[in-house]
Amino acid sequence: MLTSDGLLKTDTAVDAPLPARPNPDAAQMAQRAFGSALSMVDGGTGELIEAAPGCPAMDWSRYGEMCRQVARAGKPEFLDDESPLYTLAVPLPETDEGAVVAVGTFVRRPVPIDEDLTAQASVLGVDPQSLSLWASRQQPIGVDLAERLAELLVDDLASRARLKEVEREAESLSVHLASTYEEISLLYRLTQNLKISESDEDLGQIALEWMHEVLPVQAMAMQLVPLADEEDEATRHGSRSSRVMLRQGDCPIDERQFRRLVEHLGPEARNRPIVLNPPATLGADWPVPDVKQVIVVSLAEGENLFGWLAAINHADGREFGTVEASLLSSVAAILGIHSGNIELYRQQAELLIGVVRALTSAIDAKDPYTRGHSDRVARVAVRVAEEMNLSGEQLNTIYLSGLLHDIGKIGVEDSVLRKPGKLSDEEYEHIKGHVTVGHKILRDLGKLDNVLPVVLYHHESWDGSGYPHRLKGEDIPLAARIVAVADAFDAMGSDRPYRKGMPDEKIDKIFRAGAGQQWDPVIVDAFFHAREDITQIAAAEQDTLIDLPQNA
Repeated sequence: MLTSDGLLKTDTAVDAPLPARPNPDAAQMAQRAFGSALSMVDGGTGELIEAAPGCPAMDWSRYGEMCRQVARAGKPEFLDDESPLYTLAVPLPETDEGAVVAVGTFVRRPVPIDEDLTAQASVLGVDPQSLSLWASRQQPIGVDLAERLAELLVDDLASRARLKEVEREAESLSVHLASTYEEISLLYRLTQNLKISESDEDLGQIALEWMHEVLPVQAMAMQLVPLADEEDEATRHGSRSSRVMLRQGDCPIDERQFRRLVEHLGPEARNRPIVLNPPATLGADWPVPDVKQVIVVSLAEGENLFGWLAAINHADGREFGTVEASLLSSVAAILGIHSGNIELYRQQAELLIGVVRALTSAIDAKDPYTRGHSDRVARVAVRVAEEMNLSGEQLNTIYLSGLLHDIGKIGVEDSVLRKPGKLSDEEYEHIKGHVTVGHKILRDLGKLDNVLPVVLYHHESWDGSGYPHRLKGEDIPLAARIVAVADAFDAMGSDRPYRKGMPDEKIDKIFRAGAGQQWDPVIVDAFFHAREDITQIAAAEQDTLIDLPQNA
């Protein structure tokens, strides 16, 4: 029950079962994903375990049964939707200490502190004034975005749990195969090579090479299946659109024959390893006569099929058995989870791109006279960075920074932002605040940590006369110095309602005069080396995000 000060009080009998306890890592990941504190509910009893700090004390009795259903279903669900508020429940992986559901109440839009939330407070069972005060302090998050974040979180937590399960299986396998050190070493080396930046093709080829070394096989083969059509938008973000065949050793079959082999085995091969030896491989209906002994295992994660792994023909002509099949199963499980993580990472990158698109669209909508400015700044900055031989990871950061460098202008008054004439001192101070506003908008998005210095410091000057902190020289982050040059170039060359854009000759003269004063002279030099390409970028109309190298 709730006490007069809004705290939860429970009366627990001596012999009452202990409440479920949330996995600390899973709970922390959930709260980090949504950027706010979440309440934890026992998925078995529906009772509140711990309330989110700072949130109004709610009537949890109405949510108990719903949370139990969410825990049983294992899928995120909206518990209610009382606009502008909504409540979302996300199941955390069940542990030996029980099932736990993370519950959060969010706002879909900014809420003024004086907005009447009496009706919503009545539904939630909270004090209206406390609810209004709390809601006014919350960062808005759209319902669709929250639902997608919840789905990705559940998938990610499930993948991590499955990976731990595979690691436990690998440890158990080491006990039973103590005499086969090479096989255990193979599994260990594979887990050490599990990196998001390692493609499933690269890791698959490594696995084939190692298995060919430690297993008595003529050949190892792997077939990776397409995950998207060539026309699918997902293909732009790294999703495979065609079959890939990997081989190691003297492989007697090609991609087409491998496909016929899998089709011959039927749907049963999806669920367990298939081991075939003579006489099963000598029949008239056997589709690959050159294959005498074979083990086929699916590369899968849950319902997602990523491909097939096969050991083909025993090196000594003998039969394959459970030892080889068990090893292939463990390797396939690791590779399947790795492929699933890569796909999940790709989806998260796609989500980030969607967020960036939305934010850049918001900037354009705020000031239609500078539409496309952020996109051009991003492209020019990347071209300058390429001239300076920066890494693919740095190019990614600089591109996103260029897109988002002016996001703080969302907080600038329209009358100031669109003023056709000269700004007053007060107006100029107001518009200068966009760098700190932008920093506040993005600082809770963990994926954009590297962008924050550019958003905050892209108006600092080389000689220390800029803002907001009057940084000087190399104290200004490199990416911010690059974006500063690109920003100035586009600002000078673009038309405004009160003036036409400057000609290239005048822009170049200003840059040469300002090198070593307003701008880093090394970056200005790189700008002029790439001047021809930059001119083309400024002239082109672009409406899509460019592709950049994947992080190594």
